[in-house]
Amino acid sequence: MADIANTSKFHVAVVGGGPAGLMASEVLARRGAAVTVYDRMSSVGRKFLLAGRGGLNLTHSEPIERLRQRYGRAERHLRGAIDEFPPDALRAWSEALGQPTFVGSSGRVFPNAMKASPLLRAWIRHLDTFGVSFKLGHDWTGWDSAGHLMFDAPQGPVAVAPDATVLALGGASWPRLGSDGSWVKPLVDSGVEVAPLQPANCGFLVGWSEVFRARFEGQPLKRIALSFDGRTVRGEAVVTRIGLQGGGLYALSDRLREAVLDSGKAALRIDLRPDATGAALQEALSVPRGKQSLANFLRKAVSLSPAAIGLLQETAIVSSRPLAVSTPDELAGLIKAVPVELTGVEQIAHAISTAGGVSFHELDENFMLRRRPGTFVAGEMLDWEAPTGGYLLQACFATGAAAGRGVYRWLDKG
Repeated sequence: MADIANTSKFHVAVVGGGPAGLMASEVLARRGAAVTVYDRMSSVGRKFLLAGRGGLNLTHSEPIERLRQRYGRAERHLRGAIDEFPPDALRAWSEALGQPTFVGSSGRVFPNAMKASPLLRAWIRHLDTFGVSFKLGHDWTGWDSAGHLMFDAPQGPVAVAPDATVLALGGASWPRLGSDGSWVKPLVDSGVEVAPLQPANCGFLVGWSEVFRARFEGQPLKRIALSFDGRTVRGEAVVTRIGLQGGGLYALSDRLREAVLDSGKAALRIDLRPDATGAALQEALSVPRGKQSLANFLRKAVSLSPAAIGLLQETAIVSSRPLAVSTPDELAGLIKAVPVELTGVEQIAHAISTAGGVSFHELDENFMLRRRPGTFVAGEMLDWEAPTGGYLLQACFATGAAAGRGVYRWLDKG
């Protein structure tokens, strides 16, 4: 990311210290703006650090054409931002901060350290060299009658009158880390259309029996395929006390959520052996099991885990047809398409990310609010969603950079 020779000292307020806000800050500080980052928490990047707890997935290495498709209906709105700050640029930026990256076996991109904290520390030090300042414990509450930004701060209410503002306050998932969606009200009060915030990359509710819940809560269903509404994804899922969650489910969460909210349920199908054909399973299941229990037979004959066998038995309870009386053909068919009825969506506070947000038609091509010239929006505040796998952070970084560029274009015009 090259420095831009322009020392005009406009003051820009960036509200939100997550990846989108910090990237906007860097773009602007390199331009020569005096940037102040305001965050309600006592430190920045709280959710970013959580994202890196199990290995920071920065972006994905798949071809850019395929990557763009991951954003669904929002792809056309995000295309320009992602093309100007694509995965290769994100990786180069990370390496310039002393955090080189590698491509995992799944195509996902991680920093070599596998953690968010080294990258965040290096980034903050880098922003310090550009004079970016931080005002922590500042909770944005909207605008006053004069159009000043208003904050609840440790010393009391504070009004700020910057030359431009970037809002990057996140969605509403993991509110204890700072993003609780409280920004919706001041924007709606200003006439800005905001699509309702909903859970994305979330778990779903299932009415498990007490026996299944007690025995298999926390158990994974590995190397499965999940299907809904003509779409199938490979991945994993985890049995929870109240339902299912996991990467395979997250990739379908947009369609599943819409179905559950529309009709109160969604009929998910799970293929427990996606690498085996139905005919191969039927052949394996046609061997006499002798004195083996059915569970032991299924484990040996078709390599099902205890949780997978338990799911088959749970289905039998729901259908009132015991597995023991099923024919090899029926068992094979069930293994290839276990029906699981989803009856609800987990709370947004427990979701990985958020769907909904500021509608794109409220923004110009520079991510500026048409109703509030000089105010730009980036990151998860915008109305888009994507599956896990690096796509969430990629769009946050890219829209943050785009909003930063939009600010200095607007200021230059002024």
